[in-house]
Amino acid sequence: MVKISFPDGAVREYNEGSSALDIAKSISEGLARKVIAANVNGEVWDATRPINNDATLKLLTWMDDDGKSTFWHSSAHLMAEAVESLFPGAKFWVGPAIERGFYYDIDLGGRQITEEDMRKLETRMAELAKQANPYVRKEISKADAIKYFDEKGDEYKLDLLGNLNDGNITFYSQGNFTDLCRGPHIPNTGFIKAIKLTNIAGAYWKGDEKNKMLTRLYGVTFPSQKELDEYLALLEEAKKRDHRKLGKELGIFTMDDDIGPGLPLWLPNGTIIIEELEKLAKETEQRAGYKRVVTPHIAKESLYITSGHLPYYEDSMYPPMELEGQKYYLKAMNCPHHHKIFAAEPKSYKDLPLRLAEYGTCYRYEQSGELFGLMRVRCLHMNDAHVYCTKEQFAAEFRAVNDMYLKYFKIFGIDKYVMRLSLHDPAKLGQKYINEPELWLETEAMVRKVLTESNIPFVEVQDEGAFYGPKIDVQIWSIIGREFTLATNQVDFAQGRRFKLEFTNK
Repeated sequence: MVKISFPDGAVREYNEGSSALDIAKSISEGLARKVIAANVNGEVWDATRPINNDATLKLLTWMDDDGKSTFWHSSAHLMAEAVESLFPGAKFWVGPAIERGFYYDIDLGGRQITEEDMRKLETRMAELAKQANPYVRKEISKADAIKYFDEKGDEYKLDLLGNLNDGNITFYSQGNFTDLCRGPHIPNTGFIKAIKLTNIAGAYWKGDEKNKMLTRLYGVTFPSQKELDEYLALLEEAKKRDHRKLGKELGIFTMDDDIGPGLPLWLPNGTIIIEELEKLAKETEQRAGYKRVVTPHIAKESLYITSGHLPYYEDSMYPPMELEGQKYYLKAMNCPHHHKIFAAEPKSYKDLPLRLAEYGTCYRYEQSGELFGLMRVRCLHMNDAHVYCTKEQFAAEFRAVNDMYLKYFKIFGIDKYVMRLSLHDPAKLGQKYINEPELWLETEAMVRKVLTESNIPFVEVQDEGAFYGPKIDVQIWSIIGREFTLATNQVDFAQGRRFKLEFTNK
């Protein structure tokens, strides 16, 4: 027997090898019909996977975010099965769930998917869904997995296998489709009742422009036609309010091929909006004790090596330009420039906290497939600030920044938001994160305490911190539920040492 602990604190015993679906059935058949996955000991599993040891269990339905993610990941596999049946020989890279739906990156061997093909694929997916084929998980050795995809001539899956360890490899099959996948998946295809393929795009293999261009096919599915109809109605509303459409109609901004993707040109009407927003920010920050500064758009490579942005952030920076034997980079962030301003003059404890603010123009080399109007660009006017303070002043300063966000939200009518506390992953210290384990734990605890004492709702997310410290990402949603990061409040415990920033203490 195994002991299963439920979210309400109840503990019950079940036969070893019982699945989450078996357990749901023992509670009620109605519940079992809604369960599509399970959280077992903090990890999302197939609802049909046997539980062989004592465990904590949360049953997941469509109403849970992890339930939706599992549903859409399974839908991606269903779409792949349909693609394989209509486009024999197609090869598949990855097919994840995304915020609203799913996609699959596909090598069609030079063939193109038309609008008519998309409708045929929807029909085929619906036919396959009605078959209620189970998603079957199979553990497989690395040698057998390589043999399987070698015989298929699938270089994409062979590449994925190269990064996997023997003993941690699983296949999932449904109907006539088998894929390399860690899961989880819904019990069977019959849960998928409503299907819409939404878009086709190009995507470089592994996101590298030097690699082959694959076809990225997007879709969304729901457990009922009513929910799909409501979603499509929201999309129509979103089209009316699309800032790219409004930007053109109202003469706010434009993009030009000769300028480059992700580099907006602000027209006179847009410039009025920018200047009014900047005026509001400057007045607000001045009242809060901020001092304004201005920094150059480029800097030597050595500055970003000192800050640590090189090499951690290099992939998001424009390539360097070489002048007089020195490498210069376009500024992707204002931080190191502000640190140099702090260090330019002697400071004492009487100068702290020192709050420096700038509307700095930054340049970030976002991948082509990630660009989206003004939401994801390569040139941005960043309302940025850095607060230099003692540990004793930290809580008050961090709280004040969060309070400033809340004032802005009230002005602009932003009612739905969440603070996301982004933490480090101890396993990636020295790789993705500054190797200061004690400082990570200390600063994360400091931020958590401020949020808790301020009664600000927040969620914690592992492995999403900045390379130099924890941060708060302020998340908001569009009319169709698309999530965006509006602002970030970061803690940097590394730069003081790196730049030898100091002040005369009491």
